[in-house]
Amino acid sequence: MTQLPVVPLSVLDLASVYEGMSHAEALGQTIETAKLADVLGYERFWVAEHHGMPAVASSAPAVLIGAIANATKRIRVGSGGVMLPNHSSMVVAEQFGTLVALHGDRIDLGLGRAPGTDPLTASILRRNLGNETVDDFPNQVIELLAFFGIIAPLESGLGAQPAAHPGLGDPPQLWLLGSSGFSARLAGMLGLPFAFAHHFAGGDNTPLAFQLYRESFEPSAVLDEPHSMVAVAALVADTQAEADRLALPNGLYFSRLRSGARPGRIPTLAEAEAYDWSVAELDFVRARNEQQAIGDLDRVVTRLADLAESTKADELIVVPQGPDLETKLRTLRDLRP
Repeated sequence: MTQLPVVPLSVLDLASVYEGMSHAEALGQTIETAKLADVLGYERFWVAEHHGMPAVASSAPAVLIGAIANATKRIRVGSGGVMLPNHSSMVVAEQFGTLVALHGDRIDLGLGRAPGTDPLTASILRRNLGNETVDDFPNQVIELLAFFGIIAPLESGLGAQPAAHPGLGDPPQLWLLGSSGFSARLAGMLGLPFAFAHHFAGGDNTPLAFQLYRESFEPSAVLDEPHSMVAVAALVADTQAEADRLALPNGLYFSRLRSGARPGRIPTLAEAEAYDWSVAELDFVRARNEQQAIGDLDRVVTRLADLAESTKADELIVVPQGPDLETKLRTLRDLRP
């Protein structure tokens, strides 16, 4: 059997909400998953910011990170990510500075520039119908570095920027997230660690993003040399057929999103099995699964090893899939026996 790459292995959890499940149950399952990941020796446990999506309960990552950090002992806890244009940089610095003050050097702050939602919800979050905040993302990141005291305070026409307390002197480990060449280049130019959302973007262009990151890298106050991580959806079952069956609810959810349908909660396994799949939908799900790490243990380990080799990533972060908590926990156990 192929061996797992000798790189740190982490977990990204989307606080998934399935049909018939409450938000409390979804968040409780995320915390249970984090507790197991902590015991099993995973490096990090991240949650992602989404808004207006019935299938995702992690709309307030800083709050959820605090709960996870309280429930765990060793594992690093953070965001994968906070969508910075949705927020004031100073507020993000204060939130994550507070988390560092409470939990020490266990907190990660992964930053993204996408809204994590639809255009209408984004305009409500940002109180702006334009794209100025997205276009200003690089400046926001630099501003955040200054609020944490990683670089010197910035000057403006109004004088030096105010300090964030907590925040100043309490920096989390910073990462730049992305699913495109733009984010890869920006992470390199700013000298930040880079995490690529292969679980979302997929495709054969994933290795190119890592190449662009390394070619663009400039040493900074954060990093002397490039450091990167790749995110991949994972599901371990006894056979490939069983893994494909258990992946049907997530496949149907993503197929509906791709068609432009209004997002709902993730369907149950029974609903996904009873669904009248079109040939095009099945082809989409099959192609997506092939890009991820879904199958029996040998297939999943081989896929993780191939992805680590093709990207030369320094870390792997798996996004456990499945119609229920036990399926997800089985994947984490099998990858960390």
